[in-house]
Amino acid sequence: MKKLFVSDLNGKEEFESVFVVKIINCLEDKSGKKYFNIILTDSTGDLESRLWNYSTDVEKNILKNDFVRVKGKLNFYQGRKQFIVNQIAKLPPHEVNMDDFQMKAKEDPEAMYKKLLEIVGGLSDVYIRDLLQNVITDPEIARRLKTWQAGKSIHHAYKSGLLEHILSCTELALLLSPHYHVNPNYVVAGSILHDLCKIYELTDGINVEYTEEGKLVGHLVKGLEIVDRFSYRIKNFPHYTKMHLKHILLSHHGEYEYGSPKIPQTSEAFLVHLIDLMDSKMGSLEIVKKTDSQTGHWSGFVKHLDRIVYKSELPFYPEYVADDLPEEKPNTFSHSQGKPKRDDHHAEPKTSLSKMLGAIKIED
Repeated sequence: MKKLFVSDLNGKEEFESVFVVKIINCLEDKSGKKYFNIILTDSTGDLESRLWNYSTDVEKNILKNDFVRVKGKLNFYQGRKQFIVNQIAKLPPHEVNMDDFQMKAKEDPEAMYKKLLEIVGGLSDVYIRDLLQNVITDPEIARRLKTWQAGKSIHHAYKSGLLEHILSCTELALLLSPHYHVNPNYVVAGSILHDLCKIYELTDGINVEYTEEGKLVGHLVKGLEIVDRFSYRIKNFPHYTKMHLKHILLSHHGEYEYGSPKIPQTSEAFLVHLIDLMDSKMGSLEIVKKTDSQTGHWSGFVKHLDRIVYKSELPFYPEYVADDLPEEKPNTFSHSQGKPKRDDHHAEPKTSLSKMLGAIKIED
Protein backbone atom coordinates (compact mmCIF):
# COMPACT_ATOMS: atom_id res chain seq x y z
CA MET A 1 0.00 0.00 0.00
CA LYS A 2 1.38 3.40 -1.00
CA LYS A 3 1.72 5.82 1.88
CA LEU A 4 -0.63 8.81 1.60
CA PHE A 5 0.60 11.84 3.53
CA VAL A 6 -1.55 14.42 5.28
CA SER A 7 -0.40 17.00 2.74
CA ASP A 8 -1.72 14.76 -0.10
CA LEU A 9 -5.30 14.92 1.19
CA ASN A 10 -7.32 17.63 -0.49
CA GLY A 11 -10.95 16.82 -1.24
CA LYS A 12 -13.70 14.62 0.12
CA GLU A 13 -12.31 11.18 -0.51
CA GLU A 14 -12.07 7.70 0.91
CA PHE A 15 -8.55 6.45 1.53
CA GLU A 16 -6.39 4.06 3.51
CA SER A 17 -2.95 4.90 4.89
CA VAL A 18 -0.58 4.62 7.87
CA PHE A 19 -0.06 7.32 10.52
CA VAL A 20 1.21 7.78 14.06
CA VAL A 21 -1.28 8.37 16.87
CA LYS A 22 -0.35 11.74 18.35
CA ILE A 23 -3.40 12.01 20.62
CA ILE A 24 -6.27 9.62 21.37
CA ASN A 25 -9.05 10.39 23.83
CA CYS A 26 -12.32 8.62 24.56
CA LEU A 27 -15.08 11.23 24.90
CA GLU A 28 -18.86 11.33 25.19
CA ASP A 29 -21.31 13.26 23.03
CA LYS A 30 -24.36 15.10 24.39
CA SER A 31 -26.39 11.89 24.48
CA GLY A 32 -23.71 10.04 26.45
CA LYS A 33 -22.50 7.95 23.52
CA LYS A 34 -18.76 7.26 23.56
CA TYR A 35 -16.46 8.09 20.62
CA PHE A 36 -12.74 8.63 20.01
CA ASN A 37 -11.11 11.97 19.29
CA ILE A 38 -7.82 11.17 17.52
CA ILE A 39 -5.01 13.27 16.12
CA LEU A 40 -3.08 11.32 13.48
CA THR A 41 0.24 12.64 12.24
CA ASP A 42 3.07 12.09 9.78
CA SER A 43 6.03 14.11 8.51
CA THR A 44 3.77 16.62 6.74
CA GLY A 45 1.35 17.55 9.53
CA ASP A 46 -1.55 16.54 11.76
CA LEU A 47 -4.95 15.17 10.80
CA GLU A 48 -7.92 15.71 13.10
CA SER A 49 -9.90 12.47 13.20
CA ARG A 50 -13.00 10.91 14.74
CA LEU A 51 -13.90 7.28 15.34
CA TRP A 52 -17.60 7.38 16.12
CA ASN A 53 -18.03 3.66 16.78
CA TYR A 54 -16.78 2.98 20.30
CA SER A 55 -14.72 -0.19 20.79
CA THR A 56 -13.17 -1.55 23.98
CA ASP A 57 -10.40 -3.09 21.87
CA VAL A 58 -9.46 0.34 20.51
CA GLU A 59 -9.53 1.90 23.99
CA LYS A 60 -7.25 -0.80 25.40
CA ASN A 61 -4.89 -1.40 22.49
CA ILE A 62 -4.49 1.83 20.51
CA LEU A 63 -2.24 4.21 22.42
CA LYS A 64 -0.35 7.43 21.89
CA ASN A 65 2.76 6.94 19.67
CA ASP A 66 1.37 3.76 18.08
CA PHE A 67 1.60 3.25 14.33
CA VAL A 68 -1.82 2.53 12.87
CA ARG A 69 -3.34 1.65 9.51
CA VAL A 70 -6.59 3.52 9.11
CA LYS A 71 -9.37 3.47 6.55
CA GLY A 72 -12.15 5.99 6.22
CA LYS A 73 -13.31 9.20 4.56
CA LEU A 74 -11.95 12.72 4.60
CA ASN A 75 -14.55 15.42 5.25
CA PHE A 76 -14.41 19.12 6.02
CA TYR A 77 -15.73 20.49 9.31
CA GLN A 78 -15.85 24.25 9.92
CA GLY A 79 -13.43 24.79 7.05
CA ARG A 80 -10.77 22.30 8.14
CA LYS A 81 -9.96 18.70 7.31
CA GLN A 82 -11.54 16.02 9.47
CA PHE A 83 -11.00 12.32 8.89
CA ILE A 84 -13.83 9.93 9.79
CA VAL A 85 -12.22 6.63 10.73
CA ASN A 86 -14.07 3.44 9.84
CA GLN A 87 -11.27 0.95 10.51
CA ILE A 88 -8.11 1.20 12.62
CA ALA A 89 -5.43 -1.40 13.27
CA LYS A 90 -2.14 -1.23 15.14
CA LEU A 91 1.10 -1.88 13.24
CA PRO A 92 4.51 -2.98 14.59
CA PRO A 93 7.28 -0.35 14.11
CA HIS A 94 9.39 -2.61 11.88
CA GLU A 95 6.67 -2.51 9.21
CA VAL A 96 6.89 1.25 8.65
CA ASN A 97 9.46 3.70 7.30
CA MET A 98 10.29 5.98 10.24
CA ASP A 99 11.24 8.85 7.92
CA ASP A 100 7.58 9.07 6.82
CA PHE A 101 6.49 10.12 10.28
CA GLN A 102 8.88 12.82 11.43
CA MET A 103 9.25 16.28 9.94
CA LYS A 104 12.86 17.26 9.22
CA ALA A 105 14.92 20.40 8.87
CA LYS A 106 15.29 21.66 5.31
CA GLU A 107 19.10 21.37 5.30
CA ASP A 108 21.27 18.31 5.94
CA PRO A 109 22.39 18.29 9.60
CA GLU A 110 26.01 17.46 8.73
CA ALA A 111 26.17 20.50 6.45
CA MET A 112 24.65 22.72 9.14
CA TYR A 113 27.06 21.39 11.75
CA LYS A 114 30.02 22.11 9.48
CA LYS A 115 28.84 25.72 8.99
CA LEU A 116 28.56 26.13 12.75
CA LEU A 117 32.13 24.87 13.27
CA GLU A 118 33.42 27.31 10.64
CA ILE A 119 31.71 30.26 12.34
CA VAL A 120 33.12 29.31 15.73
CA GLY A 121 36.59 28.87 14.25
CA GLY A 122 36.49 32.44 12.96
CA LEU A 123 35.79 34.13 16.31
CA SER A 124 38.36 36.66 17.52
CA ASP A 125 38.06 36.04 21.28
CA VAL A 126 40.31 33.04 21.91
CA TYR A 127 38.62 32.00 25.17
CA ILE A 128 35.08 32.11 23.80
CA ARG A 129 36.24 30.36 20.62
CA ASP A 130 37.92 27.56 22.59
CA LEU A 131 34.91 27.18 24.89
CA LEU A 132 32.46 26.83 22.01
CA GLN A 133 34.73 24.45 20.09
CA ASN A 134 35.03 22.22 23.15
CA VAL A 135 31.27 22.23 23.70
CA ILE A 136 30.01 21.51 20.20
CA THR A 137 32.71 18.93 19.38
CA ASP A 138 31.95 16.88 22.47
CA PRO A 139 30.85 13.55 20.93
CA GLU A 140 27.58 13.19 22.85
CA ILE A 141 26.59 16.83 22.45
CA ALA A 142 27.39 16.74 18.71
CA ARG A 143 25.36 13.54 18.23
CA ARG A 144 22.29 14.95 19.92
CA LEU A 145 22.63 18.41 18.39
CA LYS A 146 22.36 16.95 14.88
CA THR A 147 19.01 15.25 15.51
CA TRP A 148 17.17 16.96 18.40
CA GLN A 149 14.11 19.17 18.13
CA ALA A 150 14.18 22.70 19.58
CA GLY A 151 10.72 22.34 21.13
CA LYS A 152 8.10 19.77 22.04
CA SER A 153 5.39 20.96 19.67
CA ILE A 154 5.88 24.57 18.52
CA HIS A 155 9.44 25.95 18.37
CA HIS A 156 11.37 24.25 15.50
CA ALA A 157 9.63 21.05 16.59
CA TYR A 158 11.08 18.65 14.02
CA LYS A 159 14.16 16.49 13.53
CA SER A 160 17.36 18.59 13.53
CA GLY A 161 15.23 21.65 14.32
CA LEU A 162 17.47 22.61 17.23
CA LEU A 163 20.58 22.74 15.03
CA GLU A 164 18.65 24.66 12.36
CA HIS A 165 17.53 27.22 14.96
CA ILE A 166 21.00 27.56 16.50
CA LEU A 167 22.69 27.99 13.11
CA SER A 168 20.08 30.53 11.99
CA CYS A 169 20.55 32.54 15.21
CA THR A 170 24.33 32.36 14.84
CA GLU A 171 24.21 33.64 11.26
CA LEU A 172 21.94 36.48 12.40
CA ALA A 173 24.45 37.22 15.19
CA LEU A 174 27.23 37.69 12.64
CA LEU A 175 24.99 39.88 10.49
CA LEU A 176 23.51 42.10 13.21
CA SER A 177 26.40 42.53 15.67
CA PRO A 178 28.39 44.95 13.45
CA HIS A 179 25.21 46.88 12.65
CA TYR A 180 24.53 47.50 16.34
CA HIS A 181 28.23 47.87 17.31
CA VAL A 182 28.22 45.05 19.85
CA ASN A 183 30.77 42.33 20.52
CA PRO A 184 30.00 39.49 18.06
CA ASN A 185 31.88 36.89 20.13
CA TYR A 186 29.31 37.08 22.92
CA VAL A 187 26.32 37.25 20.59
CA VAL A 188 27.54 34.18 18.67
CA ALA A 189 28.18 32.36 21.96
CA GLY A 190 24.71 33.21 23.22
CA SER A 191 23.14 32.14 19.95
CA ILE A 192 24.83 28.74 20.17
CA LEU A 193 24.47 28.08 23.89
CA HIS A 194 21.04 29.59 24.69
CA ASP A 195 19.00 26.53 23.63
CA LEU A 196 21.76 23.94 23.38
CA CYS A 197 20.65 22.16 26.53
CA LYS A 198 17.31 21.29 24.95
CA ILE A 199 19.27 18.10 24.19
CA TYR A 200 18.86 17.27 27.90
CA GLU A 201 15.46 18.90 28.40
CA LEU A 202 13.66 16.93 25.67
CA THR A 203 13.58 13.35 24.44
CA ASP A 204 14.16 12.50 20.80
CA GLY A 205 12.01 10.47 18.42
CA ILE A 206 8.65 11.03 16.73
CA ASN A 207 6.60 12.27 19.70
CA VAL A 208 8.89 14.30 21.92
CA GLU A 209 8.33 14.69 25.67
CA TYR A 210 10.08 16.53 28.50
CA THR A 211 12.70 14.52 30.38
CA GLU A 212 12.91 14.36 34.17
CA GLU A 213 15.87 16.75 33.99
CA GLY A 214 13.89 19.04 31.73
CA LYS A 215 11.01 19.19 34.17
CA LEU A 216 13.16 19.57 37.30
CA VAL A 217 16.09 21.69 36.05
CA GLY A 218 15.44 23.07 32.56
CA HIS A 219 17.70 24.22 29.74
CA LEU A 220 18.54 27.66 31.18
CA VAL A 221 20.14 26.30 34.36
CA LYS A 222 21.63 23.36 32.48
CA GLY A 223 23.29 25.88 30.14
CA LEU A 224 25.16 27.41 33.08
CA GLU A 225 26.40 23.94 34.03
CA ILE A 226 27.74 23.47 30.49
CA VAL A 227 29.61 26.81 30.63
CA ASP A 228 31.19 25.84 33.97
CA ARG A 229 31.98 22.29 32.90
CA PHE A 230 33.83 23.25 29.70
CA SER A 231 35.40 26.55 30.82
CA TYR A 232 37.15 24.79 33.72
CA ARG A 233 39.15 22.85 31.13
CA ILE A 234 40.59 26.06 29.65
CA LYS A 235 43.55 27.51 31.56
CA ASN A 236 42.99 31.02 32.98
CA PHE A 237 39.49 31.33 31.55
CA PRO A 238 38.48 34.90 32.50
CA HIS A 239 35.93 35.19 35.32
CA TYR A 240 34.17 38.20 33.80
CA THR A 241 33.87 36.54 30.41
CA LYS A 242 32.15 33.59 32.06
CA MET A 243 29.89 35.91 34.07
CA HIS A 244 28.67 37.77 30.97
CA LEU A 245 28.09 34.52 29.09
CA LYS A 246 25.99 33.25 31.98
CA HIS A 247 23.99 36.48 32.03
CA ILE A 248 23.17 36.03 28.33
CA LEU A 249 21.90 32.51 28.96
CA LEU A 250 19.88 33.46 32.04
CA SER A 251 18.21 36.40 30.30
CA HIS A 252 17.57 35.10 26.79
CA HIS A 253 13.81 34.64 27.36
CA GLY A 254 13.70 38.41 27.79
CA GLU A 255 11.09 38.87 30.52
CA TYR A 256 10.51 37.47 34.00
CA GLU A 257 7.03 36.34 32.95
CA TYR A 258 8.55 34.18 30.20
CA GLY A 259 10.83 32.31 32.58
CA SER A 260 13.96 34.48 32.59
CA PRO A 261 15.61 34.63 36.04
CA LYS A 262 17.21 37.85 34.76
CA ILE A 263 16.23 40.34 32.06
CA PRO A 264 18.86 41.39 29.47
CA GLN A 265 21.11 44.11 30.91
CA THR A 266 23.83 44.26 28.25
CA SER A 267 23.49 45.09 24.58
CA GLU A 268 24.81 41.65 23.68
CA ALA A 269 22.28 39.89 25.92
CA PHE A 270 19.43 41.98 24.53
CA LEU A 271 20.43 41.18 20.95
CA VAL A 272 20.59 37.45 21.69
CA HIS A 273 17.08 37.62 23.15
CA LEU A 274 15.73 39.48 20.10
CA ILE A 275 17.44 37.12 17.64
CA ASP A 276 16.05 34.07 19.45
CA LEU A 277 12.56 35.60 19.55
CA MET A 278 12.61 36.55 15.88
CA ASP A 279 13.88 33.19 14.66
CA SER A 280 11.46 31.18 16.78
CA LYS A 281 8.44 33.24 15.65
CA MET A 282 9.40 33.14 11.97
CA GLY A 283 9.94 29.40 12.28
CA SER A 284 6.49 29.03 13.84
CA LEU A 285 4.91 30.92 10.94
CA GLU A 286 6.56 28.59 8.44
CA ILE A 287 5.25 25.51 10.24
CA VAL A 288 1.72 26.95 10.36
CA LYS A 289 1.83 27.63 6.61
CA LYS A 290 3.02 24.08 5.91
CA THR A 291 0.78 22.10 8.23
CA ASP A 292 -2.44 24.06 8.85
CA SER A 293 -5.51 22.06 7.78
CA GLN A 294 -7.79 25.05 7.13
CA THR A 295 -8.82 25.54 3.50
CA GLY A 296 -8.11 28.79 1.67
CA HIS A 297 -5.50 31.49 2.24
CA TRP A 298 -5.94 31.77 6.01
CA SER A 299 -5.01 29.40 8.80
CA GLY A 300 -7.21 28.56 11.73
CA PHE A 301 -6.59 30.48 14.95
CA VAL A 302 -3.05 29.75 16.17
CA LYS A 303 -3.13 29.94 19.96
CA HIS A 304 0.60 30.35 20.62
CA LEU A 305 0.80 33.19 18.07
CA ASP A 306 -2.58 34.66 19.15
CA ARG A 307 -3.69 35.22 15.53
CA ILE A 308 -4.68 33.65 12.25
CA VAL A 309 -1.96 33.50 9.59
CA TYR A 310 -2.06 34.29 5.87
CA LYS A 311 -0.62 31.14 4.30
CA SER A 312 -0.20 32.00 0.60
CA GLU A 313 2.71 33.79 -1.02
CA LEU A 314 2.23 37.53 -1.50
CA PRO A 315 1.61 38.93 -5.03
CA PHE A 316 4.76 39.96 -6.86
CA TYR A 317 5.04 41.99 -10.10
CA PRO A 318 8.46 41.92 -11.82
CA GLU A 319 7.04 44.04 -14.66
CA TYR A 320 4.46 46.81 -14.99
CA VAL A 321 0.98 45.80 -16.15
CA ALA A 322 0.23 47.43 -19.54
CA ASP A 323 -3.01 49.44 -19.74
CA ASP A 324 -3.94 48.13 -23.18
CA LEU A 325 -3.39 44.42 -22.38
CA PRO A 326 -5.54 42.03 -20.35
CA GLU A 327 -4.23 41.89 -16.82
CA GLU A 328 -2.52 38.69 -15.78
CA LYS A 329 -2.36 37.11 -12.38
CA PRO A 330 0.68 38.33 -10.45
CA ASN A 331 3.72 36.24 -9.71
CA THR A 332 4.46 35.41 -6.10
CA PHE A 333 7.92 35.51 -4.66
CA SER A 334 9.29 32.10 -3.69
CA HIS A 335 11.74 32.47 -0.82
CA SER A 336 13.00 28.94 -1.27
CA GLN A 337 13.94 29.46 -4.91
CA GLY A 338 14.75 33.17 -4.76
CA LYS A 339 12.74 33.97 -7.87
CA PRO A 340 9.16 34.78 -8.81
CA LYS A 341 6.68 31.93 -8.82
CA ARG A 342 3.18 31.84 -10.29
CA ASP A 343 0.36 31.39 -7.82
CA ASP A 344 -3.03 30.61 -9.34
CA HIS A 345 -4.77 31.20 -6.01
CA HIS A 346 -4.50 34.96 -6.44
CA ALA A 347 -7.30 36.03 -8.75
CA GLU A 348 -6.79 39.56 -10.13
CA PRO A 349 -9.40 41.73 -11.85
CA LYS A 350 -9.62 40.92 -15.54
CA THR A 351 -10.69 44.45 -16.47
CA SER A 352 -8.79 47.58 -15.45
CA LEU A 353 -10.58 50.46 -13.75
CA SER A 354 -9.84 52.79 -16.68
CA LYS A 355 -11.54 50.38 -19.11
CA MET A 356 -14.56 50.03 -16.85
CA LEU A 357 -14.98 53.81 -16.61
CA GLY A 358 -14.44 54.24 -20.35
CA ALA A 359 -17.27 51.84 -21.06
CA ILE A 360 -19.81 53.90 -19.12
CA LYS A 361 -22.05 56.00 -21.32
CA ILE A 362 -23.44 59.21 -19.88
CA GLU A 363 -26.65 60.33 -21.50
CA ASP A 364 -27.89 63.95 -21.43
